Amino acid sequence: MSAAADGPLVPRPGKVIAVRLNHRGRAAEFGGAPAHPAYYLKPATSLTGDDAVVLRPQGCVAFGAAAQIGLVIGRPARRVTEAEALDHIGWLTPALELTVFDLHAADEGSSLRSNGSDGSTPIGQSFVDIRAADIPGLELTCHVNGELAQRATAAELIFDFAYLVADLSRTLTLEPGDLILTGAPAGVPLVEPGDRIEVTLTGCPPLRTRIDQDPEPLGVPGAQPVFGHRERLAAHGPGGPPLAAETAARFREVRTATVAAQLRQHGVGNHLITGVRPTRADLRLVGVARTLRCLPLREDIWRLDATGLDHRARTVEQLAPGEVLVIDARQDPGAGTLEDILALRAHHRGAAGIVTDGPVVDPDSFAGLPLPVYHRGGHPAELETRHLPWESQVAVACGGVLVRPGDVLVGDAEGLVVVPAELAAEVAREAVEREAREEFVREQVGDGAGLAGLYPMNTVWAGRFRAASGSGVAPEGRG
Repeated sequence: MSAAADGPLVPRPGKVIAVRLNHRGRAAEFGGAPAHPAYYLKPATSLTGDDAVVLRPQGCVAFGAAAQIGLVIGRPARRVTEAEALDHIGWLTPALELTVFDLHAADEGSSLRSNGSDGSTPIGQSFVDIRAADIPGLELTCHVNGELAQRATAAELIFDFAYLVADLSRTLTLEPGDLILTGAPAGVPLVEPGDRIEVTLTGCPPLRTRIDQDPEPLGVPGAQPVFGHRERLAAHGPGGPPLAAETAARFREVRTATVAAQLRQHGVGNHLITGVRPTRADLRLVGVARTLRCLPLREDIWRLDATGLDHRARTVEQLAPGEVLVIDARQDPGAGTLEDILALRAHHRGAAGIVTDGPVVDPDSFAGLPLPVYHRGGHPAELETRHLPWESQVAVACGGVLVRPGDVLVGDAEGLVVVPAELAAEVAREAVEREAREEFVREQVGDGAGLAGLYPMNTVWAGRFRAASGSGVAPEGRG
């Protein structure tokens, strides 16, 4: 159904309503699911169409791109019940909400400037009739420059379509053409000028958007862009930002031994997760930690959510692309902490890997998965015989190392290291430089050079290295 042919979304909807923290994964980034939905209004002028160019304001560095499912009201709704609500929704469409987190705090919760800029909300121009949709199975994805950034289904909404319409209609009339943005999945990426974004929703063509820099200054009067601790939390929650693509690429180039050496240069000595091995030595692991803490089993306590999932399965369902599930199993060898079905689901959600300091059930069953999994061996007993999955996105101990949500895991066949989030970019850059220096030394030794003055480099050899590599980086000393 096209907008032009049937006009489900009028050019200027009377209301554009957005829902905060309505995906389980996104809510988990901010401490858990809310008891009731929270909403904010967006100007109709924030809407734009497919193939739009969205401008990032000058002076702003934190431009978040959140895929959304858009609901278009088909019939007036006033004080409708949940059972009646779906009859008042006409269509579904993919949407993209771009947030200027640098301006978030100035609005004190209204989100007018941070989420209401002209043209900051591209909306798909093709629509799915809700009567023909398999609502729980609707899949929403967001790719940035071809890389998967978000993936979720409508089943992961905390408050479903019918609840939202019934709730809103208690106090206001929803009119035909009104638009409801139902909430962002976990892992909202920050995008830069030049980035290309593609949002897909089951049954609709892709919604494509390009980011550009606003050529005009933001100007005065009014609040100026700020991106400090408060804004960082608004963008990413306590888990921190996704790993920058350039940093991830650098970590994939280097050995974990090199990363470990650089961490020691920064005074971080306890960084190696011990007692674990990979199911596949040919796969590298680079990703951001999403943690799960297990406590010793107590038979009178076993917690399931409303959908029947325990905390381990729910944490898997909250994984965002690029995240690593890190399980604190207290290094207990007495039961498996994971089966291959959960690992397969983690892979489908775009996870970068899994790390557990306990065993897995049937390690051979993981061998065919294209997902790095580090574990303590195998055990035929399942998790519930020894462990109680208790909480996620808290600091945990895994293999003798403190791991915080947002820390970076880097692993290969040699080992697995934890890089503090705030050091990741610097350590990755230094590790690449260190390996370039070592390769230069290797070549010189291979050509017959002696070690004196070369390993470690003195100023003469340092100058030759810079000349050969075109690098202005001073070499590190080495003992």
